[in-house]
Amino acid sequence: MGVFTYESEIVTAIPPAKMFKVCILDGDKLIPKIVPQAFKSVEYIEGNGEPGSIKKITFGEGSQFNYMKEKVEALDKENFVYSYSVIEGDALMNKLEKITYETKLEPSPSGGSICKTTSKYYTIGEFEIKEEGIKAGKEKTLGIFKAVEAYLLQNPDA
Repeated sequence: MGVFTYESEIVTAIPPAKMFKVCILDGDKLIPKIVPQAFKSVEYIEGNGEPGSIKKITFGEGSQFNYMKEKVEALDKENFVYSYSVIEGDALMNKLEKITYETKLEPSPSGGSICKTTSKYYTIGEFEIKEEGIKAGKEKTLGIFKAVEAYLLQNPDA
């Protein structure tokens, strides 16, 4: 088994507390409404969003995958940190044991946020992660993030 780590940053005009609330705390309800082509539904199998909870995400018709299950690893509402692992689903392609993500939202000098994400891909056997696959996933994530940002700019009271 190998571990491939990828780090990324996205800058947004939305302050950290607002972005964390919409993307993380209310994201299970709001994101399928904002980007239904990406996410059809989110349902909790165990728990209610706190660490240890397991949720099933069913992807929208625009996705190449059907579903994934995520386990919430950490949720720090004061410091805007969220960590979870993809533990099941076709997104793992039978080539990955799991994928862990840690997202931290920090204030930017302009009053918005810097979203820092560390992704760790735990491979099965000799499988190697291709940079193209990581870039494609990052572009999809960026598209969702920008859709949420646009939604918040149009709906500041959300």
